[in-house]
Amino acid sequence: MNAAIWIVLVQASLGAFDTLYYHEYKLNLAHGDHTQTELKLHATRDFCYAIIIGSLGFVTWNGLFAVALFGILLAEIVITLWDFVEEDKVRKLPGGERCMHSIMGIVYGAFLAFLLPEMWKWYQKPTGWGPSYHGIPAWLLLVLATGVLLSGIRDLVASRRPAN
Repeated sequence: MNAAIWIVLVQASLGAFDTLYYHEYKLNLAHGDHTQTELKLHATRDFCYAIIIGSLGFVTWNGLFAVALFGILLAEIVITLWDFVEEDKVRKLPGGERCMHSIMGIVYGAFLAFLLPEMWKWYQKPTGWGPSYHGIPAWLLLVLATGVLLSGIRDLVASRRPAN
């Protein structure tokens, strides 16, 4: 599980850079034309990420909770794929952002490769939360989860503005 924690820490850090540099600084997505759907997708995905990265450093998802976590992971993948299609419909992505998304997809795959076998073990336990403390990486993930939650709220609010 330690490898999954470190990999998701890399993933969350890449996501923070992508959001702060590309979405906020370079593109100002929250104020862009016709980005409402993209912002809703980002918000929904951010809420999934906040749950995933905020919890894994501290708890295991045992029994049926593992099924719920699997559902959140699957939802995140579907939302990301939908977001790729939506981005291509409404704006031209800078080359760096496209590369960042590709790298993040690879890292996410590595994360799942380490997490899914652990989740299978969790699934075989009685339903509930189990302890799983991972020290400093857990606290860094909690900080990143707070940031992604706030970003999701901001994107959801911005998605409700009228199109220009």
